[in-house]
Amino acid sequence: MNRKKIGNHAESLACGYLEHRGLRLLSRNFHCRRGEIDLVMQDGDSLVFVEVRYRKQTHFGHAAETVSRIKQTRIIHCARYYMKMHHSWNETVRFDVVSIEGRPDDMKIEWLADAFQPDSY
Repeated sequence: MNRKKIGNHAESLACGYLEHRGLRLLSRNFHCRRGEIDLVMQDGDSLVFVEVRYRKQTHFGHAAETVSRIKQTRIIHCARYYMKMHHSWNETVRFDVVSIEGRPDDMKIEWLADAFQPDSY
């Protein structure tokens, strides 16, 4: 599989994992000028922006550790744009990371709810 297919597969796994836990998918691969949000989901009254990270091996760190401050800033910018476009400023907002590690026959999925916070909305 190429990187694009692997990424799509990881996002599908993460989406299914979160839906199984009660979240509802609103949007997938939401783009704006400064970045992309993998999954936008609803968890009760909360609007959840999810970054999905996959690593086959963890020799150089775990998948969740690759969400740098720069990446967080891009996600936050896109989240603001999403909320503006969908008139959802009144909702509680959360930024989650879903980390997927391992080979396809032995994957470990970890959900980090409220993984990071913006300085302000």
